Amino acid sequence: MSLKRTPLYKDCQQAGCRIAPFAGWEMPVQFSGLVNEHISVRKNAGLFDISHMGVFLLQGIEAKDALQGLVPTDLFRIGSGEAVYTVLLNENGGIIDDLIIYDLGITENNLEKLLLVINASCINKDINWIKSKVDQSNILISDFKKDGILLALQGPNSITKLEKILNKSLSNLPRFGHKTFYLENKKLNHFGEIFIARTGYTGEDGVEILLSEKAGKFLWNELIKEDITPCGLGARDTLRLEAGMSLYGNELNSSTTPFETGLGWLVHLEMPKSFIGRSVLEKQAKEGITKQLVGLQINGRAIARKGYKLINNEKEIGQVTSGTWSPTLNKAIAIGIIRSEYAQIGNLITVEIRGKYHEAVIVKLPFYKKGK
Repeated sequence: MSLKRTPLYKDCQQAGCRIAPFAGWEMPVQFSGLVNEHISVRKNAGLFDISHMGVFLLQGIEAKDALQGLVPTDLFRIGSGEAVYTVLLNENGGIIDDLIIYDLGITENNLEKLLLVINASCINKDINWIKSKVDQSNILISDFKKDGILLALQGPNSITKLEKILNKSLSNLPRFGHKTFYLENKKLNHFGEIFIARTGYTGEDGVEILLSEKAGKFLWNELIKEDITPCGLGARDTLRLEAGMSLYGNELNSSTTPFETGLGWLVHLEMPKSFIGRSVLEKQAKEGITKQLVGLQINGRAIARKGYKLINNEKEIGQVTSGTWSPTLNKAIAIGIIRSEYAQIGNLITVEIRGKYHEAVIVKLPFYKKGK
């Protein structure tokens, strides 16, 4: 099966990126180098092509109520122009995928519109799951991105840079707020709508932008002219790890629940609505959990990778789910899932790295928080 390419594939190549397979796509892994890209996002701004991700529209009468039955987060806490991060759950409370749901409001015909941004590796699985659980006679599910471009512009200077190009004020757009603009820039006005959301996956301020292929290519090049660093998936991973953000297939999977992966804040058991997996989560809320996600700081420069054993007194107590060298902290860091009785902050445990044993201390997540 041939790998897919985003509309920015050639633009990324021209910018000197290194391409590698990811979730069925040929994606840019790095441009000027992972560390440089990482630091650029922390100190200035970085630009990511994330057009491989799925963007789908759910539209219909009581569409929000239908989707509510699939997620543990109260969707009725958000209104038009707002969004929420949440997870799709199976019957055992395991995580099918994590996603962001954007409320686009209600049409004149009383149809509710919700936009879903989902992981590239889970697109078919997610959409098939949703279709199997909602009444498709009332709910229409369609590909909203089509051949368009999805960009992530992240970093402390990202908003200012984007405002300059678009000639639009974005500073009053709240975190997880979103808005569709009709472009007035003379160079852009024939490109149509641009959807901008104040969301991201780096731990920095920034936006994610959905727009047409033509507009996306133009904006990509204009942003790079403004001294914004093009970034690959390598830096995206180190940035999200420093920020303590989970990755599906690493921290999140169908056999771990939100409580076990540090996402208990997504579970709103106080709402009266029923949702798939609720009974399992109610039991965990009452009785506690036997395994949980922890942050790890590893002594020395050895890097712990996914699947490496976590040990206490020669007994395996868990595994690393993600690990890297932190360019911001200049330390080796990792995230793992271990047995709950060993998860206290400050505990010393051992990680086995390529047959050697290294001391690690359990630390509070996130490793990095902007402004601190």
